[in-house]
Amino acid sequence: MYYADYHTHSRLSPDSDAPLLDMAEAAARAGLSELCITDHYDLVEMDGTPRTQPLDWPAAVAQWEEVRRRMAGRLILKLGVEFGSPTYDHTAARRTLDQSLLDFVIGSLHNYSPEAGGADFYLGDYTSPDICYAALDDYFAHMARLAPLPFYDSLGHIIYPLRYMCMRDGQSVSLDRYMDAIREILKTVVETGHGIEVNTYNGRTVSDWRPILDLYREVGGEILTVGSDAHAPRNVARGIRDAYALIAEAGFRYVAVYARRKPAFIPL
Repeated sequence: MYYADYHTHSRLSPDSDAPLLDMAEAAARAGLSELCITDHYDLVEMDGTPRTQPLDWPAAVAQWEEVRRRMAGRLILKLGVEFGSPTYDHTAARRTLDQSLLDFVIGSLHNYSPEAGGADFYLGDYTSPDICYAALDDYFAHMARLAPLPFYDSLGHIIYPLRYMCMRDGQSVSLDRYMDAIREILKTVVETGHGIEVNTYNGRTVSDWRPILDLYREVGGEILTVGSDAHAPRNVARGIRDAYALIAEAGFRYVAVYARRKPAFIPL
């Protein structure tokens, strides 16, 4: 089986100190055929203020070229970006993605909408279900604005806020009330030729994706990428095999990998 991890971070992300070579070596040891490095670039800071520093693409290209050369014959290494909050500024989004050698873009929302203050969900204090559901109301309304935009290839971690609400803060919240909204988001993803990501969150959330996969298949979705969201070598590839199995069980026949923003399909 051809396994690929399409959501990973290196020390070029503000929340990782991992050398890319260490991430690539971990991928090879884990039996991956392909790794895509998707370091963060968000148009807003964690506190919701606009980011003024542009994407340091030369640094990303330099480390990718060096590690790709060193891993030749052992691992295919692709160059991507996890692009956060492209909804905030379409002009800046176009400029950010106008880069040579870019293989793949995850479109993510880590932050509340501008109307809700724009802070990162990580900073939230989820002390009650009501607080959680107010945040999720904003999140899915914001995601509906991201879905039709041309600034991504795969829509990132649709269930992202739950890692803080449920796994960190111990709240019991359900996405049941959002299934109609998620269905419409997924329909837009399909209609605009994009895909979605199954994000294993270091192997911790694989089973949570089945309802999303079922909806995605119902609306005609086909393009799926799989990523561990690893920020350290020890988490590279975690949950990838289980995610492939879940995707197959849900009736999909392929997962996608990318080169220069174009998908290729790997049979399951």
